[in-house]
Amino acid sequence: MKHYKKDYGTWSSNITANDIANGSKSLTTLAIENDNIYWLEGRPTEGGRTILVANNGNETNDITPSEYNIRTRVHEYGGGSALVVGNEVFFINFSDQRIYHQKHQSNPTPITSNNGDRFADLHLDKKRRCLICVREHHSKLEVPTNSLVSVDIENGKIKVIHDHSDFVSNPRVNESGDRIAWLTWDFPNMPWNGNVLWIGVIDRDGSIINKRRIAGGQSESIFQPEWSPDGNLIFVSDKNNWWNLYKTDGEETFSICSTEAEFGLPQWVFGQSTYGLSDDGRIVASCVSSGFWRLGLVDNNCFEPFEIPFNQISDVKVKGSKVIFVGASGLDAPQIICLNINTGKYEVIEKSSLNTIHEKYISIGQSIKFSTSRDETCYGFYYPPKNDDYPKPAGELPPAIIRCHGGPTGATSAALNLSTQFWTSRGFAFLDINYRGSTGFGRKYRESLHGLWGVSDIDDMVSGAKWLVQKGFADPERLIVRGSSAGGYTTLASLTFRDVFKAGASYYGIGDLLALARDTHKFESRYMDSIIGPMPENEFLYYERSPINFTEKLNCPVIFLQGLDDEIVPPNQAESMVRALTSKGLPVSYLAFEGEGHGFRKAENVKKALLAELTFYCRVFGFTNGDIQTDLEIHNLD
Repeated sequence: MKHYKKDYGTWSSNITANDIANGSKSLTTLAIENDNIYWLEGRPTEGGRTILVANNGNETNDITPSEYNIRTRVHEYGGGSALVVGNEVFFINFSDQRIYHQKHQSNPTPITSNNGDRFADLHLDKKRRCLICVREHHSKLEVPTNSLVSVDIENGKIKVIHDHSDFVSNPRVNESGDRIAWLTWDFPNMPWNGNVLWIGVIDRDGSIINKRRIAGGQSESIFQPEWSPDGNLIFVSDKNNWWNLYKTDGEETFSICSTEAEFGLPQWVFGQSTYGLSDDGRIVASCVSSGFWRLGLVDNNCFEPFEIPFNQISDVKVKGSKVIFVGASGLDAPQIICLNINTGKYEVIEKSSLNTIHEKYISIGQSIKFSTSRDETCYGFYYPPKNDDYPKPAGELPPAIIRCHGGPTGATSAALNLSTQFWTSRGFAFLDINYRGSTGFGRKYRESLHGLWGVSDIDDMVSGAKWLVQKGFADPERLIVRGSSAGGYTTLASLTFRDVFKAGASYYGIGDLLALARDTHKFESRYMDSIIGPMPENEFLYYERSPINFTEKLNCPVIFLQGLDDEIVPPNQAESMVRALTSKGLPVSYLAFEGEGHGFRKAENVKKALLAELTFYCRVFGFTNGDIQTDLEIHNLD
């Protein structure tokens, strides 16, 4: 039943902030063991706690006791924090960063000591009964050191087996237990710029000998090495522009599948998996092209996709004839899927959201591309306002939100995201941009941001906004830009150095690039060498591209949302911008959340932030919505 006509932005919606905060959970780190399917489940309703869950085909049960929270702080972003082998579980507990060992139906016991060391990327060396993993050692006076270590499961004794690089990841021991593969990279590279794949022989005492460099380098990125049943090593490389699949016998390297699609991901976190191998050596892999993911079999240098409805696929794991993955589509939020390789039939094991949203409230992302600066092309997904309870107002254009994803080395997809639908179901247009520098479009597109962060990404935001206006999809006087982390920087820079947007929202964004270069953690401490330029010779670029130094150019309302425990983008970034804009007399709102880091995990804070953002737009643009908060403080507007 349709309501009376209401203006864009004022529509009522049954997609609530409470649904988004409480109704969705994260699903990661999948595994199959003994016909059970395991995964890590992040629960906003439990303070953002992450636990291990198992499904035996009949029921789903929590494995982790209530006092534990599975999460590692290696690289600050974590990943690879749990491992299931047989009836044994190994995990890292967030509060003390120790490795714990748990057998089914028993309480976890710590393996490592409580000395402040952090661990990630757990892998079992069955032959020697030890864990091979990444250790990050912190001291107050020195930069953290990262090394590859073996941890004796019985006594916790640690042996360093590789410590000759700035970073290390992906340790993988072959089935016979005599060889190991791993990845390394050194400053100033990030792993997606260039890293190295190694193979070594494991000696009797567990040390690595006869180390051989197999692939990679300063301008080649390797992803996810895995041993095949026949003893070959499978891996992903972008040496031909696209992250494609290769294999090596240790002597020669061969292409497995050459295509203009990407089987790799930027390694922000440990433990990512885009493919797996069955017991008979078949490869089941996922790849992305033009922003859409597919899953299929790789055979004879061909990729044969399964006929499934999912356009976002992650965490692919294979066992026997089963492949499990997290899949999502334009109508379905992320869910764990189990697919039979032989028949192509699948079943849903677990959903990330129990909320059932009728299609009449869901806006489907439309893949678009548009021209941008330097005669180049940019990509994105456009979501028109959609709520069949309301007729589209005649003679009115909607307010539009242009979102810039984080990273900046990252990507967005067209999978159902209730946070996007929150806006479109209220009458906002939404444009999600894969600006230059995004992944999934080849190495050249990824590198097109090199030296130009704070220039090209801003141009792409502006070009996207102008595309909306030219198409008649958005009101030019109600253009909003929003983003988090690096996307928050692009948001603030777009508001400062361009005169197109009329409001913005920065979630733990960066206003001072020099402060970021000085204060950030080890993993990202040289990230900006590539996307801006090395210091100190390029210090002037850091100054010139920092919004905090040019607040006189920023002339529209901004809301800032920040976690007070953020180690990646410290609160002083937001606070300095808030002070400057408040003193200038601009409408500014600032919400700081205790106990939150880089990204909000607690349900009450997710809800509060989203409603505050909606309230902010309603008040600065002068329209009303039934969900607005009456207690939001907006300086220079109240």
